Amino acid sequence: MKTSAKIRVMLVDDHFAILMGLRACLKPEGDIAVIAEAADGGEAIEQYRAHLPDITLMDLSLPRLDGVEAIRTICREFPGARIIALTTRQGDDDIHQALRAGARSYVMKNMPRQEMLRAIRAVHEGQDYLPKEVQAALSQHEKRTPLTPRELEVIRLLARGCSNKEIGTALGIAEITAKIHVSHLLSKMDVLDRSQAVMEALRHGIIHLDGAL
Repeated sequence: MKTSAKIRVMLVDDHFAILMGLRACLKPEGDIAVIAEAADGGEAIEQYRAHLPDITLMDLSLPRLDGVEAIRTICREFPGARIIALTTRQGDDDIHQALRAGARSYVMKNMPRQEMLRAIRAVHEGQDYLPKEVQAALSQHEKRTPLTPRELEVIRLLARGCSNKEIGTALGIAEITAKIHVSHLLSKMDVLDRSQAVMEALRHGIIHLDGAL
């Protein structure tokens, strides 16, 4: 009796313990084989080119080149790439960016192991797979007015604790103009102060504390 080929999987994560855990989770599955690993976005692209995996599990918080950019680069070069974002980032903006870059699924690392396995098998069969929690987060994104590039610059500077004067200096604008930008940003985000704006931006995945500020 002829056996079907295994699903060839590449793992991408910068934490060795996570890679070991993923390997251990996938090893018992008779239809799945880990054929490559990478620890940063640049290496992920190189390993993808070398091995052409059926499925790639991609973390988003990566050194050298982040996961979203790695996904975008791979999908641009290989339009048929089947990539699953497997990450701790739960913000709706993170999900939107990963899917827009070309990811076919988005699974949180704290979800049950069976959810990851379902995602791998579904995406391998050509389906897009989004757990209910991810779908709910995406619905929030659709209701939210996106920030402009200038507003994104402002919120990142607010997260660093910058004053209006410091924001103005960083952006090359007058202090009063910076103040107006901050005021408009707070109104748009429907928050009362800078701290709330930063907390909301973190919650939605607009900014991050892992070096992305």
